[in-house]
Amino acid sequence: MTQYIALDVHCAFIEMAVVDGRGRVVRRERIATTIPGIEMLLEAIPRPRWLTFEEGPMSGWLYRHLRNLVDKLVVCDARRNRLVSKDSDKDDPIDAEKLALLLRGGFLKEVHQAESLERAIFKQHVGLYHDSVRGRVRMANMILAQFRRFGIFSSEREMLDAEQRAALLRRLPCQGLLREDIETLWRTYVAHWEQEDQMRERLVQQARREPMIRQFVEVPGIAWIRAATFFAYVDTPWRFSSKQALWKYAGIGLERSHSGAGPTQVHVAQYANRRLRGVLLGAAKTVIGKRDSPFYDQYKDWTQEKGILAGNARRNVARSLAATLWGMWKNGREYRPQLVGPGGEMADKLASVT
Repeated sequence: MTQYIALDVHCAFIEMAVVDGRGRVVRRERIATTIPGIEMLLEAIPRPRWLTFEEGPMSGWLYRHLRNLVDKLVVCDARRNRLVSKDSDKDDPIDAEKLALLLRGGFLKEVHQAESLERAIFKQHVGLYHDSVRGRVRMANMILAQFRRFGIFSSEREMLDAEQRAALLRRLPCQGLLREDIETLWRTYVAHWEQEDQMRERLVQQARREPMIRQFVEVPGIAWIRAATFFAYVDTPWRFSSKQALWKYAGIGLERSHSGAGPTQVHVAQYANRRLRGVLLGAAKTVIGKRDSPFYDQYKDWTQEKGILAGNARRNVARSLAATLWGMWKNGREYRPQLVGPGGEMADKLASVT
């Protein structure tokens, strides 16, 4: 009889519940959050044993250490576990029991985890780089907002030049406290900019070592950062059963809802990887602006010949880019422009999706 094990994970301790094949709770434990302690408990539970815990900051660490100790390991999406979060009483032991019951019933949505430590670290670095970009943009917007309070309108580009920064300061009211505050914000902005530049350099350096990323950058609109982001967050092409599944994960696919005799509603997937969506939509905007690639030919055909709205056509280009990268990775082949244009194998399929 299969044993279904669930862990409710915290920094200091882990609450464990074990449910048998009949749905009965056969064991409860509270243990310290240490790998040796968890391993000892798991090995004391007879096989076959299945294990689950929710996606979180420690899920990758637990996955890499525990996956070989169980017959099946499911890192699940906490957002989908409505029974745990909404049903009746709630505390750690109850949450662990409900999670084990959901695992037994097959109701958990699995969250993909990187198989190796190296790949997990690379993905973390990609995420930290995007966080540093976000921090730099946030600081720039904060400084520009302070200048607008005094009727001074500028751009982030002007803040990078020392002479232009001095000129902006001279336009402020002659108040020492105000100028000191702006100079403090500027020092923080420069630190963000330097950090971003260093992290970008390390990211590109690491990306050049990956053969697949070197192939990705041959695709129009995909430079090193976008290629590395796609590589890190997709991790393996085999996790997706179809292009449509990849599109939904990236936030550029469509979801349909229908009930009774009502109309079918179609909308873009809401719960998605935002960084991957930004990379693909940004790449689509780049290739459309350059007008010298088969992806632009697709865009022109969809907007001028088929009458598709510009926004939908741009999303179609993003889908085409994602499908191209995914196909290259899955089939181990180089970029082939002849498969992309209006007469390519993807054009009619994408037009029917819109």
